[in-house]
Amino acid sequence: MALKQFQSLKLLQKLSPQQIQLMKMLQLPTLALEERIKEELELNPALEEDDNSNSEEELYENDDAPEIDDVDSEDSDYEEPETPKVDDQVEMEDYMGDEEMDSYKYEVSNQGADNDSKEFVVVEGPDFHSQLEAQLGLRDLNETEYTIGLYLIGCVDGDGYIRREIDAIVDDLAFSYNITTDLETILRVLKVIQEFDPVGVGARTLQECLLIQLERKPVKTKETALAIEVVKHMMEEFSKKHYEKITHRLHIDDEDLKDVITEITHLNPRPGSADSSTAVSEVVPDFIVAVVDGKAELSINQRNLPDLKVSKEYIDMLKEYSRQKDKNGKEATSFIKSKIENAQWFIEALQQRHQTLMVTMFAIMQYQEEYFITGDESKLRPMILKDIATKVELDISTVSRVANSKYVQTPYGTFLLKTFFSESLSTESGEEVSSREVKNILKTCVAVEDKKKPLTDDALCDILKEKGYTIARRTVAKYREQLDIPVARMRKEL
Repeated sequence: MALKQFQSLKLLQKLSPQQIQLMKMLQLPTLALEERIKEELELNPALEEDDNSNSEEELYENDDAPEIDDVDSEDSDYEEPETPKVDDQVEMEDYMGDEEMDSYKYEVSNQGADNDSKEFVVVEGPDFHSQLEAQLGLRDLNETEYTIGLYLIGCVDGDGYIRREIDAIVDDLAFSYNITTDLETILRVLKVIQEFDPVGVGARTLQECLLIQLERKPVKTKETALAIEVVKHMMEEFSKKHYEKITHRLHIDDEDLKDVITEITHLNPRPGSADSSTAVSEVVPDFIVAVVDGKAELSINQRNLPDLKVSKEYIDMLKEYSRQKDKNGKEATSFIKSKIENAQWFIEALQQRHQTLMVTMFAIMQYQEEYFITGDESKLRPMILKDIATKVELDISTVSRVANSKYVQTPYGTFLLKTFFSESLSTESGEEVSSREVKNILKTCVAVEDKKKPLTDDALCDILKEKGYTIARRTVAKYREQLDIPVARMRKEL
């Protein structure tokens, strides 16, 4: 077979390092961005905090956010305020190539003039695994058993469970610690760990976790004894709420069953997360929408983001080494130049992130103007990613990155931004409404339903039809699942 050469024309799209960095930063919420900036400051010595930034010449001012009334509700585009330039920076064109490096490329200010400097004192105690190891040290174990115990504690996950198979643990100990052991020994040490606090830690299944807690109760009441019987032998029936089978097998009435349910439901299914050292996820809003004199005003939360700049020391070093014509001088110049370029790219990515967030959130606020001013959820308009992407002339994936992980603080609460996006539904009168409005009706119906006879999806569908919303049963089921509402049988109570 003869080889042939031919030419072809292909259209490819490649992302520059700046674009890749921007895409990664866009999806970071405020707290994660703070950590990312700290990480970059540690990794790149050419990037540093600007402690002498002039508060009168902030790069981004929260007060610069436009008000809704200043922009036409449909056609106008939001324009970012021009970036002020600092004149006292060193010229870099002789060292960074043909492109002039204006000051806005290597300085960024993230704080407004009215921002307060706040420090948070965090007191750290022993973590969850350290507490378990401390309890292990108090037990009378030989060296091999203690090593096995440490390994088992290392297998405990954030919920307090050991989900790794015991057979696999035997193999791990043989390969990693050269310890030859058997299932009996592992289970004996595991039994010791299951006696630790918090009660239920070290369980391998939910059933075992609940059983440990019931058996550790200091006082064994009639309800406790029945609960142990249910968890031991009828866990599947209990989880599926087949209460008739339980009452029949235990020969008890509904009142006794209620006491048993109360006994079991008051146990902790996640003993690891109950530990005081477990980190609590704090919701920090990325955007703040305030209503002033009947107008919605937007700002971005940047209180704890530092002002950044390219190190003046590194710029001077670049000047010095660029004068050296030997090999060492060229290598040093190349290294320093790369660090400065990385710092420049990072600062530019922060600036572009700010602009993209501001433009996107302003478009959302403008689109949902009536809601942000009144707080009336019935005023929410159907809105999908494409609506905002078209308005701000950005890719849908970019808008998605902004919406998926960001929170907005409003006078009516703090919400995940993506919750404002909803499908369009038509009522019998032909009016388009947001699917969020339908979900609120579903939540209300489930909240007031008779728990002895909870509403099925068909019943919920009929209620919505009576209210003028013609929706298929499968759509009702989809919305119910999105609201984390279980099926009717799982909502049943005695």
